[in-house]
Amino acid sequence: MKVTETGIAGLLVLEPKVFGDARGFFMESFNARTFAEVTGLSGVEFVQDNHSRSQQGVLRGLHYQVRQPQGKLVRVAQGRVFDVAVDLRRASPTFGKWYGVELSGENHRQFWVPAGFAHGFYVMSESADFLYKTTDYYAPEHERSLAWNDATVGVHWPLQGEPLLSAKDLAGKPLAECEVFDTL
Repeated sequence: MKVTETGIAGLLVLEPKVFGDARGFFMESFNARTFAEVTGLSGVEFVQDNHSRSQQGVLRGLHYQVRQPQGKLVRVAQGRVFDVAVDLRRASPTFGKWYGVELSGENHRQFWVPAGFAHGFYVMSESADFLYKTTDYYAPEHERSLAWNDATVGVHWPLQGEPLLSAKDLAGKPLAECEVFDTL
């Protein structure tokens, strides 16, 4: 597995080995031992797997939980998304900075988003099946949304028209008003 550092501490792009031929492909999407070896992260335990399907133009995020913060290992099984993480760790030298990566069913990339980040994605294909493993359980009472279009963060989304947003995402707050992480 190839690991690429992003310039933001803890945020990693992972590329698993894919074995393919005329019949299709095989890849190991997760192996705890390999994950620990290539990332240097021991003791990461995933407790929940999620799968979402979204149509083209959907933008989900930027979500995080102020309590029970979740680390996420994300990938796309089918389709293509632009995936983004924003550093919300106040003591981090990259606080408020973002990183984006294209994830697709064809490139097989995975994105490790540690606790302390807001996370979201934009669907660039007709639809996308988005899979993610989390290190803590979903806790809607602790979920918050950073505004996807906050000018101080300045994410460069590859939009094709106006994004399709949920009511929750329309109500996202600018970074200056967000609860952030003081101790991560």
